[in-house]
Amino acid sequence: MTTDTAVRPAAGPTERGGRRTRIGFWVAIALVGVVLAVLTAVVQGTDRTAPRPLDPTSTTASGSAALVRVLEQRGTAVRITDTADGIDGGTVFVDDSAGVLDPDVAARIARTARHVVLVSTSGAGLEGLGLDVEPATPVDGGATVSTGSCAIPAAASARRVSSGGSGYTVPDGGADRCAPTGTGADGVWGLVRTETPAGDVTLLGTTDALRNDTIATAGNAALALGLLGADERLTWYTPAVGTPDAAPTLGELAPPWVPSALALLALVAVAAGVWRGRRLGPLVVERMPVVVRAAETTEGRARMYARTRDRTHALDTLRVAAVRRIGRLLGLPRSAHVDEVVRAAAQATGIPHPRVGAVLVGGTTDDDRALVDGTAALDDLERAVRRATAGDRTTTDPDRPGARP
Repeated sequence: MTTDTAVRPAAGPTERGGRRTRIGFWVAIALVGVVLAVLTAVVQGTDRTAPRPLDPTSTTASGSAALVRVLEQRGTAVRITDTADGIDGGTVFVDDSAGVLDPDVAARIARTARHVVLVSTSGAGLEGLGLDVEPATPVDGGATVSTGSCAIPAAASARRVSSGGSGYTVPDGGADRCAPTGTGADGVWGLVRTETPAGDVTLLGTTDALRNDTIATAGNAALALGLLGADERLTWYTPAVGTPDAAPTLGELAPPWVPSALALLALVAVAAGVWRGRRLGPLVVERMPVVVRAAETTEGRARMYARTRDRTHALDTLRVAAVRRIGRLLGLPRSAHVDEVVRAAAQATGIPHPRVGAVLVGGTTDDDRALVDGTAALDDLERAVRRATAGDRTTTDPDRPGARP
């Protein structure tokens, strides 16, 4: 049988270069999409409708309305503002949890305010207020630490406070440090105080002392009132993204034409994806310029399997072909499952069902001898089926299907 089969020539340097170009194109499209997503998230900023911890007007568990109410009952006038222009002396509580405070504004507060209490986990505001600390480390709540020997009067009078919030590593040996958590290299401090040109600034990491749900724990109330209620006036200052006191964001620093350019790039990416992914009509079978005989194709695949020592794949290819031929000899449809072919072959030849299944399905082929034996068994079984369908029924020898007595 000499059936001609069209074989595509091996890919040359030009074709391989074109394939690399196409792959590079799609990689570039994916990178552009990732960059657009990141820039969109940065420009849009955070969700301003989400509950904000230590909100002085919030009665939720993370808010601080209870502390504000107690301060007002004790005679401290509390002014809530989001701009540094609203600071008019007294104690200033700076809630920079978002880390957006502009360093110039922080330095101005340090020069003018007598007592500053700061909540901040990162940002240039720490340096602007003259604090030499390492970035904050989260500290789980629930535990309390002793502050009875602390040099900060409010912490000493509280004696014990909750440690939940943040901890800081303090390289500055001249700063007052309290509320330690951890030991050795893992040790951090929950309270840090240092001097400023106008007075002092206290970095408050133990923010659980201000929350509605934990202010009554241990000496949290004494610490909060001692830090924030020492003067007749308290300015509760919370810088936010988009206010004049906030450090400029990437979206604010970008030129006005950037959003339009991003939208244009997104449209180009979508158009390119549609252009490259669209099929212009049905698939067409193209005749290749090189034509070889089917036998040569089979020999080429055989040499490939031999070179890679993939004996199991080679034998499986022969098994699949044998199942198709045996099914056709037994009158089974092309869609018949291999189990149906095994049962029909066993019934036609009288060979035990497990033996036929082992020949047509089998397992892995570990060496050349197993490959040769498996090929011979397939030939014997196919001859047995041919004889059975022709009326010449073979013996039921379980050791070798198709063998005569």
